Formats: sequence, structure tokens, C-alpha cells
Amino acid sequence: MGTENKRAVLAGASGFIGQALRSDLERRGYRVRIIGREAEASWQDPAAIRQVVDGADLLVNLAGKNVGCRYHETAREEILRSRVQTTRALHQAVSGAVHPPRLWLNSSTATIYRHATDHAQDESTGEIGHGFSVDVARNWEREFFRGELPGTRRVALRMAIVLGDGPATNKLLALARYGLGGAQFDGWWPAHRRYRGIGPDPSGPERSSWYRTRGGQRFSWVHLDDVLGAIRFIDQHPDISGPVNICAPQPVANRELMAQLRQAVGRSFGLPAYRWMLEPAMFLLRVEPEMLLKSRWVVPGILQHAGYRFRYPELAGALDNVARTGR
Repeated sequence: MGTENKRAVLAGASGFIGQALRSDLERRGYRVRIIGREAEASWQDPAAIRQVVDGADLLVNLAGKNVGCRYHETAREEILRSRVQTTRALHQAVSGAVHPPRLWLNSSTATIYRHATDHAQDESTGEIGHGFSVDVARNWEREFFRGELPGTRRVALRMAIVLGDGPATNKLLALARYGLGGAQFDGWWPAHRRYRGIGPDPSGPERSSWYRTRGGQRFSWVHLDDVLGAIRFIDQHPDISGPVNICAPQPVANRELMAQLRQAVGRSFGLPAYRWMLEPAMFLLRVEPEMLLKSRWVVPGILQHAGYRFRYPELAGALDNVARTGR
């Protein structure tokens, strides 16, 4: 399907993924209009959002506060609010449009699945987890999929950690450079309330817990080029709808992740990091340890079944590309 003279609307264009997607859409012939700060339409102007969305062929929403931070109370509320309210504003615009977009892609997260060490989680058999990050995803997708939107296909992009010149990759590489490039071992740490559930129906325990994974926790990831490739693929395959896992087909154990990171930054050795070592390091990096300690074992069932071919199916090639090109 050609894209000449077709219009795409992009929310969240200023972020790491958004900038790359905007360039990709323009290369494909889309005329791109932006929703956000200092753009054609701001989140404070529902009429402008409706005007931008009406008549668009494609709508992509990547808006939301970066989760690469500490989950203090203000950040927790903003992470949830920034996702649910922007999705709600777009839902109102799409439902009120005379000519609604044929496809709406809304960002979500592969963190919606439970801590899994027994088997992989795909879209059909995966089990939803509990706690803060899961509740953010549940409320986000609930707002996205509510009600009927005739004529608009909806796909929630359940993205794994995206590798490229972005905040998550840079913090992972920093750990390896600082000498903490060994496997991460979960263990006892004073319980806190940062990971407790959130939203109208919070899930999980009030205080944090831990798992004896011994560096075997799974790490699901995807290269930025495959995020863009998957979006192009979904755009061109009208039979795909609902939640779609955007992740590489070969997640790795934490110990393999760290070995590959060491190789990428030229470090032959990295200290194993026990929870009591990792907590202070991640505090200094201003990110939560669950990025490395939660076992995210997620696979791209729908994409693979539909025939998508990953450019970077293996972690070594993805990290080598990031290290060489900075992309």
C-alpha cells in the first residue's frame, strides 16, 4: 500500500523512539503532524487534537513519562497519568472524528507479564503480573481498548526494552563500564512500597519482595530498527490487531546479557552484583533495579506467526550495531 499524500499523526515524537519513527514515517512518504509540547496540537487543546486526528490515515501514540527514573510518589503518579490521560484524549478525538484513522498504534509495555522463569509469555498464553509497572500497563491498555471505534484498527505495542542510543541502553552500558558487568543476583533488601500497585484497582502486595533467580532471570529486548520494522509490518498487515509483543525472538538470561554488554564496551571482567551492591548503583543511575532483576521472558508470537523477519534476532548483533553506530 502506497503512503504518498497520506497523513500520520505522532504523539511522543520528542523521545528516543519517537524521533526515529518520525524520520521513518517521512521516508515512507507520510506527512507527519505532531501532538505534544510546541507542536501542531497540545494536550491542553482537545479541539486542536481532534482537528489533527480527523482525516489522518495513521495515528501513533508514544507519549508518556520516561520510566528510567526512581519510582517515588510524584514519579509514580506522573508515569500513570501521562499514559492514561494522553490515550484518553486521543480516544475522544478518534471517536469524534468524521474520518477517523484506519490504524491507531498505542505504546504499551512487555512488563505487563508476570515475573517468569518457567516459560515464555506470548500474546495468547501470557499471564498478566501484578504491582506498579503491571498496573500502569493494565490501565493504559484498558483506556486504549475501551468502547467501539468503528473503522479504526487498534494495536497495543507491548515493547520490551529497546536497544539503541536511548536511556535504557546507556544505563546498561554504564553498569558494564563501571565494572559491575557481572550477573545480577536478587536477594534480601529492606522492603519498600515503590513497586506497590496503582490505579483504581491496584494489584499485588503492598511491599516489595525478591526472587532467588541466581542471574538466570530473563531479559527481553528489541533493537530500535525492529521497532520501526514491526510498526511498518503492522501497518501493512490489516489482519493484526489487539496487543502485540514487540520484542526479539531470543530473550537471554541476565548472565548472558551482562557478558554481551562487557564485550560491547571492551571489558573483560565485571563484578557480579548482588542486590546489596546493585541497589546503591542503580540509585546513582536514577533507575529502578527491577529493570535487571525482574524476569521478563516475552516472545513475539503474533509477529512471528504473521511472518515478520527480525533484522536483529540475536543480542550480540544488536549490541554490536549499537556500539558501532550509536543508533
